[in-house]
Amino acid sequence: MKVAVIVFPGSNCDHDVYHVLKHALGLDTAFVWYRETDLAGFDAVVLPGGFSYGDYLRSGAIASLAPVMREVRTMAKRGAPVLGICNGFQILCEAGLLPGALQRNTELCFVSRPVRLLVDSVETPFTSCYEPGETATMPVAHFDGRYFASDDLLDRLEGEGRVTFRYLDNPNGAARDIAGIASEGRNVVGLMPHPERASDPLLGSEDGLKMFQALAAA
Repeated sequence: MKVAVIVFPGSNCDHDVYHVLKHALGLDTAFVWYRETDLAGFDAVVLPGGFSYGDYLRSGAIASLAPVMREVRTMAKRGAPVLGICNGFQILCEAGLLPGALQRNTELCFVSRPVRLLVDSVETPFTSCYEPGETATMPVAHFDGRYFASDDLLDRLEGEGRVTFRYLDNPNGAARDIAGIASEGRNVVGLMPHPERASDPLLGSEDGLKMFQALAAA
């Protein structure tokens, strides 16, 4: 499996993700600059966290229009695994690859701390190594992390089993404690917590490593 880690102006978690994929799991991994228009040869894509384009307009809005996103859409449409972490989740929502939106945190302040999560769905290429109802601890670091959607859409996500993670101690006011969701095809997943920052004992938690192990297994 060959994994593309997309790098936007302002990405700051790209090397963290690369380290886990390349050095911890031994996957063939490469950085791909946002101006690239060809992802031929790649089997999966990760959009890392950061502050793409300085979060101007809306977080992820400008990055969703980057040239590489045309190829990301194509890969997602054909069923390739696509993961968006924090800013990557925001970009996926802005690009229409995931429904809903990430809004300003309820307390109107930047939140940076570990949070406890409940694994809600394991039917994705990024959550299959977890057990349903398993708990995990991963850090969050965001200002615009409050997941929002209409009640009808929230009912649909829950009814179709597309909520991947929920907060057990909601840090941002997200609707129905949603921390991560999946697309209709289950191959596109976005979440606000950072699994790459919880993938080594030195970081205080390995709970996020299973997301990347699941990708390797897929």
